[in-house]
Amino acid sequence: MSRAILRYVRHSIRHVPEGGWVFEAACVASNCAEDSGPQDTQEAAQDWCLRHTGRNPTHDLFRRVVTDHARVTRAE
Repeated sequence: MSRAILRYVRHSIRHVPEGGWVFEAACVASNCAEDSGPQDTQEAAQDWCLRHTGRNPTHDLFRRVVTDHARVTRAE
């Protein structure tokens, strides 16, 4: 039987500013598979939603996703 010594180390996770943010929106109307694709600004994704609804008035519900980048570091 082998033995192991376990060492637990505290870590933290934080947003990495240089990683930036990515904004996306997707139409969730029935039978619609259109999305904004990755955008650098929230306004660009929102503008896509407004244009999409302008072209398709019944497409007025969207899923929005904001992605950031994070780094895990040891707390020691």
